[in-house]
Amino acid sequence: MGYECDLLDSIPFWITEYPQTAVVFHRLGIDVACEGITLQTACEKANLNPQQVLAELKAVLK
Repeated sequence: MGYECDLLDSIPFWITEYPQTAVVFHRLGIDVACEGITLQTACEKANLNPQQVLAELKAVLK
């Protein structure tokens, strides 16, 4: 399955487009009601490596 989301997309966009990613956000403690901040920003606020989080999200989409 292809995906089009990346680090510059908002968390709500990720969840709307790919609901199965919500489990990753919850497991990592990323606030899914984050007022539309980007994945990049959410990762930085949570002190997470954005590339690692993106890889985990992509793995869920396979």
